[in-house]
Amino acid sequence: MSDVLELTRELISRASLTPDDAGCQALLAERLEPLGFKNEHMPFGAVQNLWSRRGDSGPLLVFVGHTDVVPTGPLDSWSSPPFVPTERDGYLYGRGAADMKSSIAAFVVALYRFLQVNHDFPGSIALLITSDEEGPSVDGTVKVVQALRERGEKIDYCIVGEPSSVKSLGDMVKNGRRGSLNGRLTVKGEQGHAAYPQRAINPIHKLAPALAELCGAQWDQGNAFFPATTFQVTNLNSGTGADNVIPGTLEALFNFRFSTESTAEGLKAAVHKCLDAHALDYEIVWKLSGEPFLTDTGLLLTAVQEAIKDVTTLDTELSTSGGTSDGRFIAPTGAQVVEVGPLNDTIHKIDECVRIDDLEPLSRIYEGILQRLFCRR
Repeated sequence: MSDVLELTRELISRASLTPDDAGCQALLAERLEPLGFKNEHMPFGAVQNLWSRRGDSGPLLVFVGHTDVVPTGPLDSWSSPPFVPTERDGYLYGRGAADMKSSIAAFVVALYRFLQVNHDFPGSIALLITSDEEGPSVDGTVKVVQALRERGEKIDYCIVGEPSSVKSLGDMVKNGRRGSLNGRLTVKGEQGHAAYPQRAINPIHKLAPALAELCGAQWDQGNAFFPATTFQVTNLNSGTGADNVIPGTLEALFNFRFSTESTAEGLKAAVHKCLDAHALDYEIVWKLSGEPFLTDTGLLLTAVQEAIKDVTTLDTELSTSGGTSDGRFIAPTGAQVVEVGPLNDTIHKIDECVRIDDLEPLSRIYEGILQRLFCRR
């Protein structure tokens, strides 16, 4: 059994449902300490975070990952118990297999191999592991990064182990992500009898023209790295449950996924302008989940592309698609950020799995990145 497979199995066997780490970080700290890493446990609220660093000088490369996983769903729908790592037909099954315990295991094994032959390298390496990526993401990476900034620890390069590959290991990496802006809109009307609409104000009718305008708007054109910004209504709720009562309020949830061509403040202003133009009585609660970020050039991106080519022979595709990741908390510090990981086709699904034959090459990719960043002559 390969070292990566063995450690992945050990991590999967710990039922670390967000925000519970279930001992994963203690296991990682135990593996890292003999390699010369200084382990610092940084809990915030109910969230466990591990900052493990080797070296004091720059540049600093950080491997970022999360030990928490999403709920399993119905247990009887799984082909094997989700927290019993099971090998079948060339795949390793278990919750967190792809998202992202295999990446974390590959981090550790890559570090072991790199340090065996590069004990005195110029710079520092660290791991930032949280148990709050699949949850609210308020007491995890964002808090650790804030603490690091306050004490002057600057991250230069960041590899996030999110599952980025699509059909073959290494065929895609994420060199950026779109921003995510959420709105909770409450439109106020006046409840009344459906037979006497003149005595009521129907908030559904009042919102409909404005909502159509927002859904049809073109917010920007995107650019070479990002698609155009999108607006999606994710929930509408109104009514009393009776078919003869005009409701008094309507609540709508919506989400922007936005490119670097737009800003959160600009999108907010545009929404308010539209609603005001339709003379609505409303309130909005905004939540910015993350600003867009992009690493379009630099030593890290070059090292990632070369390492993937060397291990897989593939010319990797650069992408900013998908949701958000903890890279959004690290990019604003000025760090170069790239997401590199296994296939993402089963993440969050029943029977989540990872190809066993991809585990060793993934670790070799991470090792190749280290070699190119710290030992290039």
